[in-house]
Amino acid sequence: MPETKVKICGLTRRKDALHAAEAGADFLGVVSVPNTPRFQTPEEARALLDGIQLPSVIVVADLDLPRLMRAAEIVGAAVIQLHGDEPPDLVIELREGGPWEVWKALRVRDQADVREGLVRYGEVADGLLLDGWHPEKSGGTGVAFSWEEAVGVRDSLPPGLLFGVAGGLSPENVREAMRRLRPHLVDVSSGVEEGPGVKDPSRVEAFIRSVRAAGGGERP
Repeated sequence: MPETKVKICGLTRRKDALHAAEAGADFLGVVSVPNTPRFQTPEEARALLDGIQLPSVIVVADLDLPRLMRAAEIVGAAVIQLHGDEPPDLVIELREGGPWEVWKALRVRDQADVREGLVRYGEVADGLLLDGWHPEKSGGTGVAFSWEEAVGVRDSLPPGLLFGVAGGLSPENVREAMRRLRPHLVDVSSGVEEGPGVKDPSRVEAFIRSVRAAGGGERP
């Protein structure tokens, strides 16, 4: 299996970010969606990640283009991860507006959601991230989607498009998710926590070990 990257998301404490980097994560994620339990302002996220030599991902939802770009600039984000109902045109403008990549999260209920997401965003985003569906929340719920609905997705992706999986992943199930879906990236938050935004170092390490053992390679 090709190398699978690890993103540790929902970081709220600098010591957790430092530990995730030391443990071998490939991306560090901060959530800048108001009224969510792991919310960080762009300024807080910048301080949290300052000086850590890993690509940072800022998670946002339903902001206009100027606010998106400003948030990414403040954080120094390598990736902007969109979790709202952003239209494809906004994704294109955002990609053209700075040095970052743009990943679009899709909330998956069934295969139709996956197919629709590929049609809308497959040619305009740098990556698609499949996440669990919730009737009221845009992500970060720790709810898994049915992996059966996404089997074979990787084979239908446009060349160069990153395919990520999130939602309910944990050290206990990430190997199976990788075996069935063959993602380029696995994204975990609540599955490695003691409580919302408080990472459990042992679970972070166990998650990364599981990914590497399942074929996730070694970080350069």
